[in-house]
Amino acid sequence: MLNTTIKSLIEKDMPLISNLSNVSAALNTLEDINWCGFYIVKDNTLYLGPFQGDVACYKIPYGKGVCGHAFKEKKSVIVDDVNKFEGHIACSSLSKSEIVVPIIKDDEVVAVIDIDAPIYSRFNDEIRMDLEKVADILKDLF
Repeated sequence: MLNTTIKSLIEKDMPLISNLSNVSAALNTLEDINWCGFYIVKDNTLYLGPFQGDVACYKIPYGKGVCGHAFKEKKSVIVDDVNKFEGHIACSSLSKSEIVVPIIKDDEVVAVIDIDAPIYSRFNDEIRMDLEKVADILKDLF
């Protein structure tokens, strides 16, 4: 259902930021989350893109934190307890678990989807697979 919603929101003739803004609003309807949005790659650094939630970190270096790790490894990362993730970047003390899914185009990460939850172990392989399908839909916007 998530993928159907995302597909219905995408308008390829609209600016990237407009599409990602609506997608972040759709992702924000997921239960038990406190932040969702995008970090976009520029000059090998992740920069804050459209999101829903409290204020966030403006930039994340390559390989740093959960987002930077997913960027570097080019693979999705589920963290059940962010306090146990070495190098976690705490933008919000309310976040307890996190999932990050890279958006990959032409074998390069162009952005990541980042979702935080105020509860431990919120994310599983089912949501990871759904978000990877979302990432696949979004890659053509970049």
